[in-house]
Amino acid sequence: MTEQLPLLIAAVFTVALLYASVGHAGASGYIAVMSLLGLAPDSIKPLALMLNVLVASIGSVQFWRAGHFRWSLYWPFALAALPCAALGGYLQLPALGFQMLVGLALLLSAANLLLRPPPETATRPPPLPLALAVGAGLGLLAGLTGTGGGIYLTPLMLFLRWAPMRQVAAVSAPFILLNSLAGLAGHFAAGQALPTLAAPLLLAVGLGGLIGARLGALHLPVASIKRLLSLVLLFAGLKLVRLI
Repeated sequence: MTEQLPLLIAAVFTVALLYASVGHAGASGYIAVMSLLGLAPDSIKPLALMLNVLVASIGSVQFWRAGHFRWSLYWPFALAALPCAALGGYLQLPALGFQMLVGLALLLSAANLLLRPPPETATRPPPLPLALAVGAGLGLLAGLTGTGGGIYLTPLMLFLRWAPMRQVAAVSAPFILLNSLAGLAGHFAAGQALPTLAAPLLLAVGLGGLIGARLGALHLPVASIKRLLSLVLLFAGLKLVRLI
């Protein structure tokens, strides 16, 4: 892996920059590039969660400072997601099962990035029971796969018109942060350790996330870049589910 480390660092930097600009932390992108570069499945999940924590922290601060965060919209998702994400992080799937589940998650992520949300009109927050159910389901998926859940929460909130785009991004970032921290806690509770690649990747995504979150808070349009990124997710997902 040593000879591929510069390529991996450049790839996760780019992913962090692009995802942070829309309030995401980039886990699905990190998983895609790590899978394509042949990292072991038992390294991919904790690395993705750890990188998520850093980038989601940066994004949360940037969108909060820009005035987009709404606590009343956030807390029902977070409350239900926390224990479920910890459970998902604790569970260790067999290598093949993990690859298939992550492959399907990447394909869903690619579809979400390709789909164009409807024009923004009047929005309305979700009913409390529905928000709790969504938070629980996405929290479990986040912990199992090493994603933060935001790549699924964001399009769902936009298509159901639960909030405007900037508020959705401001909710997604701390939602990802919470799920990633809980998933990591579950991972450590299961007696697992962090891979040795952690330090250089943290530096790369920290810089990329800081730049991306700042640009996102300034309303940088990223639609075309998101579609290019979706092709990477699509290829990696198809590879993991063994369709190519």
